[in-house]
Amino acid sequence: MSDTADVRPEVPPEVLATVRTKHRALWALGNYPAVAAEVVPALGPILVEAAGVRPGDRVLDIGAGSGNAAIPAALAGGRVIASDLTPELFEAGREIAAARGVELTWAEGDAHALPYDDGSFDTVLSCLGVMFAPFHRTAADELVRVVRPGGTIGLVAWTPDGFIGQMFAAMRPYAPAPPPGAQAAPLWGDERHVRGLLGDRITDVRAEVRSLPVTRFATAAEFRDFFKAVYGPTIAVYQNIADDAARTAELDAALLDLTNRFQNTDGAMGWEYLLFTAHRR
Repeated sequence: MSDTADVRPEVPPEVLATVRTKHRALWALGNYPAVAAEVVPALGPILVEAAGVRPGDRVLDIGAGSGNAAIPAALAGGRVIASDLTPELFEAGREIAAARGVELTWAEGDAHALPYDDGSFDTVLSCLGVMFAPFHRTAADELVRVVRPGGTIGLVAWTPDGFIGQMFAAMRPYAPAPPPGAQAAPLWGDERHVRGLLGDRITDVRAEVRSLPVTRFATAAEFRDFFKAVYGPTIAVYQNIADDAARTAELDAALLDLTNRFQNTDGAMGWEYLLFTAHRR
């Protein structure tokens, strides 16, 4: 697929501004650094290794949160900018980086409009980050734009059919309506979708669906209550139906049912994700 074959109109600036405000507030809800530290800490180092970050590389982590990938990239010797729409997440990241003895730059930035020149980075990473930018083509164009020719793109995203993809599907009927033109986040976990977004601007694609072992939750209720307390998207959905006790109970039951279907008898789960790397042509 050619990157010029599917020309789409740009997202209006006023729509991007509204989305930016809402998404910043969404990810400031709860305590996402707890999710990163207690549930998915392995994903950042996996992505950094797959992307082959080397000492001296200029690295941008898009949707960096509290540094799940950015800090391992700095530990590998990269000169790292951790970019995120929600700077409230940076305090936890700075504390982790200091404890691990590395320095990196923390910078507020929107994946739809990155504040960097073309070809500024040797490696552009996103670990469960860019997937939540709702205008996928716009975000993909920015991702490609800021990596140099021959540079590396590395992505980790939840798959549509895996546990988290199915969690979002279960929450969708209870969530606020998305903005016109928005696409579902777990599509970034579909290799065909990502290849379609990046088109012929990339080469040397490596894509692998893997499973993240998750042993943090002994029961389905423990998972549900943890995500209701700390995970921004889940909190926002429950806020949307807070005045409707029946719908709240329905969603409670749906999340319990989903988790029970994925959990083993000992509480362990496997959360499916796509690990995708490529070079800019």
